[in-house]
Amino acid sequence: MLTILGFAMIATFLVLIMTKKMSPIAALVLIPALFCVAVGQGAQLGDYVIDGVGNLAPTAAMLMFAIVYFGVMIDVGLFDPIVRAVLRFCKADPMRIVVGTAVLAAIVSLDGDGSTTFMITVSAMYPLYKRLKMSLVVMTGVAATANGVMNTLPWGGPTARAATALKLDASEIFVPMIPALAVGLLAVFLLAYVLGLRERKRLGVLTLDEALVREPERETVTVGGGGSRGGAAVGGTGGSTAGGDGTGGGVRLRKNPASSASPASPSSRGSGTTDADPAESTGEDEEFKGLDPNRPTLRPKLYWFNAGLTVALLTAMIMELMPIPVLFLLGAALALTVNFPHMPDQRARIAAHADNVLNVSGMVFAAAVFTGVLTGTGMVEHMADWVVGAVPDAMGPHMAIVTGLLSLPLTYFMSNDGFYFGVVPVLAEAGAAHGVSPLEIARASLAGQALHMSSPLVPAVYVLVGMARVEFGDHTRFTVKWAVLTSLVVLGAGILFGTI
Repeated sequence: MLTILGFAMIATFLVLIMTKKMSPIAALVLIPALFCVAVGQGAQLGDYVIDGVGNLAPTAAMLMFAIVYFGVMIDVGLFDPIVRAVLRFCKADPMRIVVGTAVLAAIVSLDGDGSTTFMITVSAMYPLYKRLKMSLVVMTGVAATANGVMNTLPWGGPTARAATALKLDASEIFVPMIPALAVGLLAVFLLAYVLGLRERKRLGVLTLDEALVREPERETVTVGGGGSRGGAAVGGTGGSTAGGDGTGGGVRLRKNPASSASPASPSSRGSGTTDADPAESTGEDEEFKGLDPNRPTLRPKLYWFNAGLTVALLTAMIMELMPIPVLFLLGAALALTVNFPHMPDQRARIAAHADNVLNVSGMVFAAAVFTGVLTGTGMVEHMADWVVGAVPDAMGPHMAIVTGLLSLPLTYFMSNDGFYFGVVPVLAEAGAAHGVSPLEIARASLAGQALHMSSPLVPAVYVLVGMARVEFGDHTRFTVKWAVLTSLVVLGAGILFGTI
């Protein structure tokens, strides 16, 4: 019964958020509460929630202060050179921007922390996507999938968990998997290229006269027959036009004949973007002021201090000198104090990022209810036992492949701790009875990480969708299919190279 109710609870949650019948926060709280009562354990709901909150409280604290820290770094201009460099490379070409998103996410993922990766990637790429009216779910999907592949690094978590659970050396698991993981990363870059071509076809090809050294001049723009004010705003379709002669750092739109879709075309609907609206263009312009070289929050004289502080913070995090929440708490306090020594300015900066902090931390604490009930009621354990028991004995000699396939749904519906410490040892034992090495089981268990990073049980994904201002349901609906494909590529490459 617990097995059925566990799967039913997860399915109900996913359906409700993907169809937008409930907000993610409400669904994360109310759905598990109802199912907890349904299994006859309503009296223990409070204990389950407190346990869940206790487990995720450090993560929530880390995210709160990390958002403040990176928000301040954006305010003071730390990432402006990165964005301008990306612009010069991408040349306002949607295809290059999407590929650049994948490359940036993969590089930043080397620190082993998904939340940091998403904060840096979104901070750098968000202004470009907003200005060019690109699909934000493309950004979140590509970033999450790239980070998922890179999450298999020994210091990223899954590899270390697999090594600990099976009493193996992490290097023996990871090093032979490098070719397969490299193929998976190439698959992400190829995916980004294809999605970028689709965005280019939908939007048209843009030319950038200046690398946004100056803020675009405010001009009157005609979009779909309606006038709107904005800094050389670009419409949501290739058929939009932008006024001006391209001087003063503006953006000229060169219409692509292949992108003459109307504002109501299917390619625009359901893509995670909205067509330009006269009432929204001023808001879009405000979003892009993150690159305004004259904004009052810039601290050019403190640039190298802020860069050094960020490098020191990330280094300390990788070396595990202190718990990550403590590092970001100290970093945020120091960044605010040095860059904004006056109290009114500090309050203004905190208030400016309060929306992101509340959205992300609220989502994490709501997820604590979901995970608390899922674990406390025993649903996770029963679901795992059922899945493992459903594997036919004839599949014993192929248990490594079975493990790889099971890693997709199980790491999506379970935490990494639950999967690697609860399920993988059972699979390894079953494989050992048929001569399958625990190393093969451990390597195969990494295949599902590309999908895992978009799981509703991963706090970092709420940082991604929160900072990108994308509905979690939209992100899930768009990303899951590509993440599954990437995971299968990793698994197939591992089989082909003989490491699985």
